Amino acid sequence: MTAEPDGPEDRLRRFATIWSRAVFPVTSTSLTRPEFEHQLIPLARRLSEALRARTFQAAEGQAVGAAIVSAHCTDPEALSRTLDCVDAYLVLYCGEDGPQEALRTRSARLQHAMAAGFAQALRERTLSEQEAIYQAALNARSTVAEALHASEARFRAVFEGAAIGIAIADLEGNILQANGALLRMFGGSEQTMRGRRVPEWTHPDDAPQVWKLYEELVSGEREHYHVEKAFYRPDGTALWTNLTVSLLRDADGEPQYQLALMEDTTERRLLNLRLRYEATHDALTGLPNRTLFFERLEKALSAGDDQRFGLCYLDLDGFKTINDSLGHAAGDRLLVEVADRLQSCATAPGEMVARLGGDEFVALTIGPDTEREVDELAGRIMNALVTPISIDGRELAVRGSIGIVEGPAGERGPAEVLRSADITMYRAKSAGGNRFELADPEADARAITRHGLTTALPAALDRGEFFIEYQPLVHLADGSVHGAEALVRWLHPQHGVLGPDQFIPLAEHTGLIVPLGRWVLEQSVRQARRWQARHAGAGPLRINVNLSPCQLTHPGLVQDTVDILEREGLDAGALCLEVTESALIGADDDLLKPLRRLAEMGVDIALDDFGTGYSNLANLRRLPVSILKLDRSFTQGMQQFPADPVDLKIVEGIVSLAHSLDLAVTVEGVETGAQAEQLRILGCDTAQGWYYARPGPPERLHDLALVDATG
Repeated sequence: MTAEPDGPEDRLRRFATIWSRAVFPVTSTSLTRPEFEHQLIPLARRLSEALRARTFQAAEGQAVGAAIVSAHCTDPEALSRTLDCVDAYLVLYCGEDGPQEALRTRSARLQHAMAAGFAQALRERTLSEQEAIYQAALNARSTVAEALHASEARFRAVFEGAAIGIAIADLEGNILQANGALLRMFGGSEQTMRGRRVPEWTHPDDAPQVWKLYEELVSGEREHYHVEKAFYRPDGTALWTNLTVSLLRDADGEPQYQLALMEDTTERRLLNLRLRYEATHDALTGLPNRTLFFERLEKALSAGDDQRFGLCYLDLDGFKTINDSLGHAAGDRLLVEVADRLQSCATAPGEMVARLGGDEFVALTIGPDTEREVDELAGRIMNALVTPISIDGRELAVRGSIGIVEGPAGERGPAEVLRSADITMYRAKSAGGNRFELADPEADARAITRHGLTTALPAALDRGEFFIEYQPLVHLADGSVHGAEALVRWLHPQHGVLGPDQFIPLAEHTGLIVPLGRWVLEQSVRQARRWQARHAGAGPLRINVNLSPCQLTHPGLVQDTVDILEREGLDAGALCLEVTESALIGADDDLLKPLRRLAEMGVDIALDDFGTGYSNLANLRRLPVSILKLDRSFTQGMQQFPADPVDLKIVEGIVSLAHSLDLAVTVEGVETGAQAEQLRILGCDTAQGWYYARPGPPERLHDLALVDATG
């Protein structure tokens, strides 16, 4: 048994050997097989380097495909064997223990690029051959004229020995002579051929100008023409040719005969059609791919004013879970079954289904009444997914979310239509999935705005577009200013001032909330230190800063807080960190550990929006909090007199519970004096709201604190 090659160069040569053995039998070359193998080694090396390159370069695969043609491997079987060899052995011998799935994906893309390069080189070779045919036509015309006048024997040698089909006809179109190559192309006898007339050789695929050129030639207005033309063979099959027809004149210059030269391009055309199909169809499902879909969509959108279109954009719900749990092979079989079901849903004229990639499919319908048809199409798709799919003995329930876009042709481009469908699909998925939604221009605009804000967030922090407003916290007992809550704002260049509810969720989603939260904490602590310096005799002003759930899990939370307090010279007792109740529901010890460390340092922890998280009140004993911030929903009934008795009982119970646990109570959303007074009577400690002041610049808090101090 032969030992496996040791080094990369040995494996590369082994791959070249396998490749040469596969392709050499169908190659038209004068080289020996070892010589041919030596010629393939540089091409194998280019494929190996392209396979392992950092980024995929289709040009490398295209260059190798073109080089195959240059090596006289022009037979379609040579390409087929080459692609089979690359698919089977390139990753095995040249992958060098890289990630196999990624390498096989890269190998598949290289094969497509090689096929494209092969087709392009073959086309260029064809054009060169066509020019040679044209020159041969000119030479043959001269040779035939001389032979007719000088030597019948010489003409016969050229006529019969030619590798391309040659026929001579009179100006009425009667076939006078045909050589052996032409008879073999058509599969008939010379007697049968001579009984044919040129005008009978029409074909449905003839270009409109073919017969106009023919009439000009037999009338003497044209000397020659060259076209691609199809003929019917006697058995009914199609023969595709590169056809050159020239006019032969007599010694006096009068038109006398027509000479036709034909090259059989049927196999080449079939190869091109195969390559075109592979380039425009999904290899897994056989459905049209993104390229072909965009061609059809662009054509549909450029149709007349009376045409409309409807588009269903489908994404399978939970497909990643299937891939992760059952493997990609099971996921692929699921996609094939889904594709078959979708194909059965779009069988009417003007309807098509395509796979865009992954688990994303699109269905397109065209016509004058697509408002109704696209709804019916979406319904058929949803019904087709109801029946579970059996994979490896498992019954898998398939769900999908569909975004529908419908409208008149000519108003939007393909990219805009697909973007709207994509946004709508995600809206359906966000609503729970297994449903379809219709596109809404306003919802699209909001989604586009959210996307724009998301992409602008990092640069906004660097450019200093964020600022902080402060809302006073007031002692209910005496009305003095106790401190303030820091509320971040975004001064957007286009949208103006944005509140936290418009960008904080985006910052949490992108991870920017950590550096943004650190900046807010640093600015707020610095401002609190300034307040204390200006009001040294009036008691310390505290600062409340909100923490998002993402910040709670960040490992640098405690150290960042310590560093900021020390750098700014603020005592830990002057800082309160607010955490929403929902963020601490079911929190384990690991999540609570940083909060406990901060509380041990003297930082107050406030449970924000208390009462909205449906938490177990008994859990309050294990949470390192010192303040409850009562949600405004519990106190709205106290804004008028008399207060809602149910709200009074609830708030009274919460205050009693909090005080029994040594927790202070802060109330949000205080808007009237009656509300403030009732909360004071109930024993609440501090409050904030528009009744006292709206969020504003730090100078406003300075003025309020100054009034309290001079009282």
